[in-house]
Amino acid sequence: MKNQNQILRQQFLAHIGQTSPSPQLISVERAEGVYFYTPEGKRYFDLISGVSVSNVGHANPQVVEAVCRQAKDYMHIMVYGEMVERPQVEYATLIANLLPDPLNSVYFLNSGAEAVEGALKLAKRYTGRTEMISMRRAYHGSTHGAMSMMGFPEGEEWKSAFRPLLPDCKALEFNNFSDLEQITERTALVLCEPVQGEAGVRLPDEGYLQALRKRCTEVGALLIFDEIQMGMGRSGEMFAMQKYGVTPDIVCLAKAFGGGMPLGAFVSSNQIMNTLQHNPVLGHITTFGGHPVCCAAGLAATKYLLDNNIVEQVESKGRLYEQLLEGHPEVVEIRRSGLLLAVELGCSEKLFRMMDMFIESGILSDWFLYCDTAFRISPPLTISEQEIRQSAELIIECLNNL
Repeated sequence: MKNQNQILRQQFLAHIGQTSPSPQLISVERAEGVYFYTPEGKRYFDLISGVSVSNVGHANPQVVEAVCRQAKDYMHIMVYGEMVERPQVEYATLIANLLPDPLNSVYFLNSGAEAVEGALKLAKRYTGRTEMISMRRAYHGSTHGAMSMMGFPEGEEWKSAFRPLLPDCKALEFNNFSDLEQITERTALVLCEPVQGEAGVRLPDEGYLQALRKRCTEVGALLIFDEIQMGMGRSGEMFAMQKYGVTPDIVCLAKAFGGGMPLGAFVSSNQIMNTLQHNPVLGHITTFGGHPVCCAAGLAATKYLLDNNIVEQVESKGRLYEQLLEGHPEVVEIRRSGLLLAVELGCSEKLFRMMDMFIESGILSDWFLYCDTAFRISPPLTISEQEIRQSAELIIECLNNL
């Protein structure tokens, strides 16, 4: 007789829409801190964190308590933007205080892709222009607008089957200073990750983001930072823009922004954001964006980061991982920003063998959308030094077996 877990896997394959022909099929019973556990009791180090979502660790008591309390008080009342709901107001105020001026107006949504969609609309509405520029090897989401900004030509593998997409889009080479001349008076916006995540953790060259900011200002284009993966402490600062000293006109947030709940936002100045109020009215609208339970979770998670000085520890934790792994003969290079690392093996065949060994050893990791030769280390920011050393030992054992 089949056990319950086998039945659940069969139902998963039969009734859950699949994104690939070979899902990992690891059943999750519970999660706590930097670990999750299968029904059989096997423990895994979570070195993905839901792709940089679980920054404060799984089942963080403060977040769980905030979710339960808010669910008991009230959940959905009315479409976003009509009612004064304490979790939204308190969280927006905190985020506005943490971001540099003039980023003081928060528009809540459900996800990162929706944040990108809203930011694109806002920039086109404010500038009255149509050209939209992104970077090669960029990933901003899978909805039609966000996918249109997926870096060309690498993103064509994912985009081609869904064309036509948004017109008047082009991509520049990240860190190419001469490409910035392609930003002109026709350009409505430039969408850029301060650190390119799915390209395999590619950091900006010295002065590049400053030059990008300067060019956008010169021609009147809006600069949009996608901090969906790097925001909320992942880079070693609360926001990566603070690490590099460049303030965009709009920033997109999601992933860890919701404290483990689905929540995104685009943030701008009141001057820019207010253009969504007229010509037409309801220029952007959402039913569940800023759900009070999600905002309560995000607020609790952000307060936890602040109250426990978690972000101040990120750089040293990331450096420790780097020091423990960089000397191994199988490691070609380590690219890192805070606690997001790409450990480069230089060979996709080795990478996929490592993925299989990781699963056997009790590690959850993955590769990058545009870089299948490096594996990701992106644990909860709350990971301890001992847990870093223990997980690094398992990684080194797998590297030895290559």
